Amino acid sequence: MALLCGALGAAVTLLATRQRWSEGTATVAGGAFPLTATGSDVTGVPAALAIVGLAALVAVFAVRRAGRVAVAALLALSGAGIVAAALTGASDGSTLDEKAARTTGDTSATVAALSHTGWPYVAAAGGVLILLAGLLALRYGSLWPAMSGRYERGTDRPRRQARPADPERPEEIWKALDRGEDPTGA
Repeated sequence: MALLCGALGAAVTLLATRQRWSEGTATVAGGAFPLTATGSDVTGVPAALAIVGLAALVAVFAVRRAGRVAVAALLALSGAGIVAAALTGASDGSTLDEKAARTTGDTSATVAALSHTGWPYVAAAGGVLILLAGLLALRYGSLWPAMSGRYERGTDRPRRQARPADPERPEEIWKALDRGEDPTGA
């Protein structure tokens, strides 16, 4: 459930930041010039935190114990940051004012008839899903399986003793060579 929530939340957030969040008109030489701002124009925080959330979502299954708690907390904080940034950007008009100043060449130009779309709230919903994934990982992560430690250094696993190769069976000789043994040695 956490994996699904996190992946869906990141996808929704990344999609929403590419959409138009606000629009307005700037007055240029007596005429109205339409301007728009996408979510990434308004704030780059939700998209960046969605990528951090995806990385943390993958890492939460790769680490154990305290590392899993830390990564799950990072996942939850990414979701909370997306929600805060998206809701803050939902009513932001400064990006369009900056675009109006660049377009008109007048530093005091502002946007008239400013309107906002629902995409910031969609991004916030994606952040809520990532937050939920982080909270699930914090609560139930200790019960989840971890990646195998089979190839880690320092394990005290007993090694199997190689049996000597039977010289009458050529496949045994080849298997001994594959294991890195010298089938001719005594």
